[in-house]
Amino acid sequence: MNFNELSSARPDLAFIAHWVPKQAHVLDVGCGDGVMLDYLQSDKQCSGYGIEIADDKVLASTKRGVRVIQQDMEKGLAIFGDNSFDTVLCLSSLQMMKQVEGLLRDIVRVGREAIVSFPNFAYWPHRVALLKGHMPVSKSLPYQWYDTPNVRCATINDFYQLAEECGLEVLEYVALAEGKQVSFLPNLRGDLAVFRLRKKAAH
Repeated sequence: MNFNELSSARPDLAFIAHWVPKQAHVLDVGCGDGVMLDYLQSDKQCSGYGIEIADDKVLASTKRGVRVIQQDMEKGLAIFGDNSFDTVLCLSSLQMMKQVEGLLRDIVRVGREAIVSFPNFAYWPHRVALLKGHMPVSKSLPYQWYDTPNVRCATINDFYQLAEECGLEVLEYVALAEGKQVSFLPNLRGDLAVFRLRKKAAH
């Protein structure tokens, strides 16, 4: 898979891919159908694994040539040692976890850097839906309230605060809309938040 194919299929992943160095050893937590690792392996000569629980997505990843471990992310990443990976990805998966803080700490334990993305609940159409008395449904939150796998709703400001409380350093963060960076009023105008994190250096 090349960059143009990734850009047309998943513009959000194309943006995030710029943050992953060439030849990095990568863990993709909640890798889905493996499209991101497929791209990183073929275009950036990265190596690594995906973690995924759903049978159909594990099969799709394997067909792409992605090495995938079928495991529940909620059970943590105990099979990996500290700093086993250059980069750990957790893209649009964290909001589906019951134990967000525990998984977040685990992600930065096994990776020197982490890239986390999640739907931004403060996106303006979400606010409008709430003002009209309904739970929001959008491209980044495509489910109805009764069948959503998302158990957590967060805004950019909420996540920044959680990262600080977990002793993590936010290297950079952006808000994306349709895969493009939003600079003006990002917490209002971005539907997807993306954070680049690492453990704070011990003093």
